[in-house]
Amino acid sequence: QIQLGESGGGMVEAGGSLTLSCQVSGLVFSRYYITWFRQAPGKEREFVGLFSAGYDKRIYADSVKGRFTFPADNPKDTVSLQMNDLKPEDTAVYYCATGYAYTFRPDDYDYWGEGTQVTVSS
Repeated sequence: QIQLGESGGGMVEAGGSLTLSCQVSGLVFSRYYITWFRQAPGKEREFVGLFSAGYDKRIYADSVKGRFTFPADNPKDTVSLQMNDLKPEDTAVYYCATGYAYTFRPDDYDYWGEGTQVTVSS
């Protein structure tokens, strides 16, 4: 059974940093894409970043490029998302999801974590 769990959310001032983690189980880590999405109140869920250890992929949405990164080292079966220079518009619930397909569409993912709240104050 594939399971995902996010951690690391919280409240931070604009310009601050947070690191989110997504721990996965029940799958062969190198064969799956682990993707971060976020959803702000009243808005659709949007792509943030895609990671694959097996396919050596690190893809970022334009809105976070240069500020968010997937660190080079991660604990086993965990994908971290380092978020720097946070802005109030980054406020959202952040979710990680996993699947076989190389896709940025949330509807294409069957397995999701429960999400972690990130709040950035101005």
